[in-house]
Amino acid sequence: MRHHSIPFLASHAASTPHAKAPTRAGARSRRGVAALAVALAAAATLWASGATGQEGTESASGQPAAAASPPQVTIETSMGAILIELDPVNAPLSTANFLEYVRAGFYDGTVFHRVIDGFMIQGGGFTEDLMKKPTRDPVRNESGNGLSNARGTIAMARTNDPHSATAQFYINQVDNPALDKANAGEWGYTVFGRVLEGMDVVDAIAKVATGPRPNGMNNVPREPVTIVSATVAQ
Repeated sequence: MRHHSIPFLASHAASTPHAKAPTRAGARSRRGVAALAVALAAAATLWASGATGQEGTESASGQPAAAASPPQVTIETSMGAILIELDPVNAPLSTANFLEYVRAGFYDGTVFHRVIDGFMIQGGGFTEDLMKKPTRDPVRNESGNGLSNARGTIAMARTNDPHSATAQFYINQVDNPALDKANAGEWGYTVFGRVLEGMDVVDAIAKVATGPRPNGMNNVPREPVTIVSATVAQ
């Protein structure tokens, strides 16, 4: 595998941004993410039970209850659609965090601001004019959850603080096991889902012409690749 820099959160400053100190609003936000994560984990347990053929509960009619499906999100880009299946079983906090941003319409109009062919495409934090969007407080790192940074997986971008992930995400174009840091005794990068449809779109985005920008950002597409919308598909 070719050596690449890791998917840090991008900022206009030369230094890596630090996680914000907790605030009351941030604490409420974290409680909301935690509550959603618990609900997702409960639903995911039902889904996993149904998927593995274990006995499920019965409905009031006496028929087996339908197993919950893992949530899916459609990312409609200016180059095509990408359908993502999230994994609330292995990454409940990251899944809940991502869904909150999706439902708030946060990603609509943002861009893939960092694109490296043969590595990954990163987005979800900047507008077309490369203005950074304000985010909620970070979510706790869930790497080491059994999910690897394999081709077609979606994971959280972050700073060198392992618990600094907010809204930015990346999609692995190739297998990137080094990002798991499984053998290094370090925090890796949290994988929380996978592409079901649209890897051809991911590959096409990865091949667009890129370059540096005056604000210090590198590997930025010369023509914006926009996230038109991100919506919960199921």
